[in-house]
Amino acid sequence: MQILAAIDVGSNSCRLKIARIENHRLKVLHEDREVTRLGASVFESGTISPDAMASTLRTLKRFYKAVQQAAADRVRAVATAALRDARNAQAFVAWVKSETGWDLEIISGLEEARLIHRGVMRETGTRGRCLLVDLGGGSCEITLSDRKRIVETMSLPLGAVRLTEEFLHELDPPAAEDIASMKRFIRRELGRAGKRFAGLSRVPVIATSGTAAALVQASSVLARSGGRPAGRSKQIARTAETRALRRLATRLPKMTNQERSKLPGVGPRRAEIIVAGAEVYTELLEHLGLGGFRYSDLGLRDGVLAQMLAERDARTSAHQQFERDRWESVLATCKRYGVDPRQAEPVRAHAAQLFRDLQAMHGLPAEYRQWLEAAAMMRDVGKYINYQGHHRHTQYVIAGSELYGFTPQQRSIVSGIARYLGKSRPAPQDRAFRYIAAADHESVKRAIVLLRLAVALNQDRASDVLRVTVHAYPKRVVLTIQPGRTGAELELWSLRKEAAYFREVFRRELFATLA
Repeated sequence: MQILAAIDVGSNSCRLKIARIENHRLKVLHEDREVTRLGASVFESGTISPDAMASTLRTLKRFYKAVQQAAADRVRAVATAALRDARNAQAFVAWVKSETGWDLEIISGLEEARLIHRGVMRETGTRGRCLLVDLGGGSCEITLSDRKRIVETMSLPLGAVRLTEEFLHELDPPAAEDIASMKRFIRRELGRAGKRFAGLSRVPVIATSGTAAALVQASSVLARSGGRPAGRSKQIARTAETRALRRLATRLPKMTNQERSKLPGVGPRRAEIIVAGAEVYTELLEHLGLGGFRYSDLGLRDGVLAQMLAERDARTSAHQQFERDRWESVLATCKRYGVDPRQAEPVRAHAAQLFRDLQAMHGLPAEYRQWLEAAAMMRDVGKYINYQGHHRHTQYVIAGSELYGFTPQQRSIVSGIARYLGKSRPAPQDRAFRYIAAADHESVKRAIVLLRLAVALNQDRASDVLRVTVHAYPKRVVLTIQPGRTGAELELWSLRKEAAYFREVFRRELFATLA
């Protein structure tokens, strides 16, 4: 039974969750969380302060010990808004790598929303439409889900730490004019969301993050006490009504940090940012005409674990959903850049066949089949920018696109495979290889050759799809082509042009013949 560990390096806090795969499901073994305020200085100065780096690294080293004790088979660590914005983010990533050996991934806001959705939907009983809201330290992710599939998602710069640092960090309690400025900013940003999330007044809302948990507890106790602060309740609330949140959001700015810290569910660290968090949630619910939210303690780390489970266990429903998400994102990218999937499909099919029939020769890991197929579908997206040099354009379009289910490293591999379909050949110093791990360079080169052969088999798009039979021998590979209605002379010529590069990579001769 494999053990997986997920680490969420957020703008406000770091979280760890370790789980074991049992009967195709995840059983949680250990959880940990620490407020580190990594993003506090980022939103003010644009860089992570040395103190914030050191504090966060101390927490990550504690997590590292827990991961080692659990003997985790795989660890995935992701970072969000603070590192997305910080100019010195790569210095911190390198420091984490040197101290823990982990490759810290800086994920986009949309990828963050997708993973949160995956984590929450894995356990929730909601089957129809619902709205997910995750308010972190640096950003707010809003996702509309229908039947556990994403319909719309966006990320807004409305994190509680970010807003506090930009508007409310000088006075305690904050000045009325600062509160007013913050409200104007929130309303302006939510105006963008209103255009994409209109007509949701009857849709249930699920809120995640520590701010949502604190607001649920504080608003519930204040409501029961008639608006006066009360002692801590033994009951744990799970829902908050918009009206109760508005009363709380109006009251919080008039209190000091010390007074806010005494509210149920808040505490001293949350008290510093709860004013901004309460205003964002309240404005969002009012802006969309929603009656309130239900709190879920699931979040980004749960989504990371769910994705790792899906990648490792093909018998889970999560695996099937993961595969659908991945492929739909590939097709969406093709559509965005004017590539007809019907024209790209024969190349994908031939690439998959070559991968399967030459498995013993190329020795690529199984996951390379999906990356090869994705590259086959998207290989012409660069033509949207300019036909001249479109292979170069294809590389950076794929590497920079929001491809759900593909990590940044995997996108780099896919973009590298699609890059070299012209006259150029890959070299370690090339831009396409710059962000690919050195251990993958040889594998990417082999995948490139397979895709070049698949493209060569589809030179004349007006003809019917050719059938090919593959025979691999110790010193040669023979491709036997069944000619189509318009023949196969052009494809035969194209394959023979690839023979020299094939020999260079695989140390075998390539022969192409007609049946």
